Amino acid sequence: MLALNNKRIVGGIFFDLEKAFHCVNRDILLAKMEYYGIRGVMYTLIKSYLENRHQKVKFNNKLSKWDKINIGVPQGSILGPLFFLIYINVLPSVIQRSLSNKNSSIVLCADDTSVIISEPCSMNFERKLNIMFQIMKEWFNSNFLLLKFHKTYYMKFITKNKFLNKINIENDNKMILQTNFEKCLGITIDNTLSWEQHIDTITPKLNKACYIIRGSKLYLSNDAIKMVYYAFFHSVMSYGLIFGGNSTKGKCVLKLQKRAIRIIMGAKNNDSRREFFKILRILPLSAQYIYSLLMFVVNNRNLFLDNAELYTIKTRNSCNLHPPLSHLTKYQKGVHYWVLGSSFIYQLP
Repeated sequence: MLALNNKRIVGGIFFDLEKAFHCVNRDILLAKMEYYGIRGVMYTLIKSYLENRHQKVKFNNKLSKWDKINIGVPQGSILGPLFFLIYINVLPSVIQRSLSNKNSSIVLCADDTSVIISEPCSMNFERKLNIMFQIMKEWFNSNFLLLKFHKTYYMKFITKNKFLNKINIENDNKMILQTNFEKCLGITIDNTLSWEQHIDTITPKLNKACYIIRGSKLYLSNDAIKMVYYAFFHSVMSYGLIFGGNSTKGKCVLKLQKRAIRIIMGAKNNDSRREFFKILRILPLSAQYIYSLLMFVVNNRNLFLDNAELYTIKTRNSCNLHPPLSHLTKYQKGVHYWVLGSSFIYQLP
């Protein structure tokens, strides 16, 4: 969003790896652990955990013989994702060193890998995307990881009044498919950052949560029902709320939240929910969104500047956070601008 506000071209490639956990080379993994300082008893323990694993397959009520597994890390375990992150931890430095600029970032979360690049020039932008893709492909191949080409997508982020130019990213004389939205870490991101696709994705989950609350109402107390609300409804609603909480489709989520509150309280359709929110001590969607923004600023204070850091003259607002210059209406609705321009942040104790 910051790059779009600075009138830069922004796009990213979302990589999909095939059976990522099963393809991890154990010798490379153990060598990287030793490089990161895992030695002695801990190294021996992890090596013992990975080695001498066997498996057999059941098919048509017949079992195969036990066979030794020489590659991969245990999937479904707590340590599996950690081992995989250690395995690919060097990727960000490889990208930064190869592209030699600070206008690219890489997001790693287990086997979900995404790279975002921003450039002021469209020709340099397409060239660097192709270079970055080749670097990633070669790194995956050298580390015995298989890339699902048909499930790897490119997306260019735009504002609604911008024309979407076609970008060609080649792989063995084939083009990477371009998409207008992609799911990343449980959040559906669209190329205009409207977050409407994400709301469309979570709406069926919220409807299902209302159904679960209604069914549990007959057997559980109000306190227990409230726990069910937080487990099935609030967890889905609040995840990624900091991004899409100001979307025009947010009214659909608020409507479902009011339905859930009405079910908990056993109220009628035309009853006001405002007092019910107060009784249950549950924040409405808009209030939850503001709370999420404020907590982001508090927990990431280093990302924001004071007026005193930019201006030498001391005024009554010197200690206030400085809202950045905005060129886009969409940027003004984001966390880096909206919460700093509001008075909520200065009312915190």
